[in-house]
Amino acid sequence: MTNSEPENRKSLSLLQMINSVLASFFGVQSSKNRRRDFARGKAHQFIAVAIVMTAVWYGSIFLLVKLVLSQ
Repeated sequence: MTNSEPENRKSLSLLQMINSVLASFFGVQSSKNRRRDFARGKAHQFIAVAIVMTAVWYGSIFLLVKLVLSQ
């Protein structure tokens, strides 16, 4: 057993998932992180984070447009 095996078995932190979803929004991801995501991540967690982040993004744009149009 190498030192990297226990690291590979741990699930991803919320911050790591957010970083991976942000990278996917922009279409850039390092191959190291991609391998980590596929080895340690769960699809339903990535989907949930992506839905929330998309809703926050569109909500922010909506509020910004409302603010600009009200002035």
